[in-house]
Amino acid sequence: MKTNKIVQFVCFETTLGSEQFIKRWEEYSRSVNSDQDVTLQQSEKNGVYRYIAQHRWAAGELQFVFTKAARSSRNPQVGIKAKQAGGYSILQAERMNDAHADESKVFAFLAYPQFDLNIYRRLSTHSKLNIYEAYYENCQYAYILEFFVKNNMLQN
Repeated sequence: MKTNKIVQFVCFETTLGSEQFIKRWEEYSRSVNSDQDVTLQQSEKNGVYRYIAQHRWAAGELQFVFTKAARSSRNPQVGIKAKQAGGYSILQAERMNDAHADESKVFAFLAYPQFDLNIYRRLSTHSKLNIYEAYYENCQYAYILEFFVKNNMLQN
């Protein structure tokens, strides 16, 4: 089920807390369409926060820009590592809205296009699975898998 949408994935890693990061993220990211369809996921481990931003666009209209603000000598700089994963077409869409309160999203980043996606489809019998396929040649991954998993399944 390919769609005509492109999803741009941008990954961030920082020691900034959620509130501080969100403020900086909103300052630094912008687009012509004002990022109307963006989902931001967060995880934290040992004081390091990781974020994945998903920007959805119609094919041919990808206009995401990530800029750096001017440095101020008065404000200490806290690093935010940004990694552009690239633009991906939607190969399979079982769930395009946010996770429910009793769910978590689990992402798998597959580097090689030779992976048998049916193996991952069989893993998703108790969850929903979205599969994103590299749209551009310079994408970091061949596929990005987005699983919606019930939290009680993660604890087993």
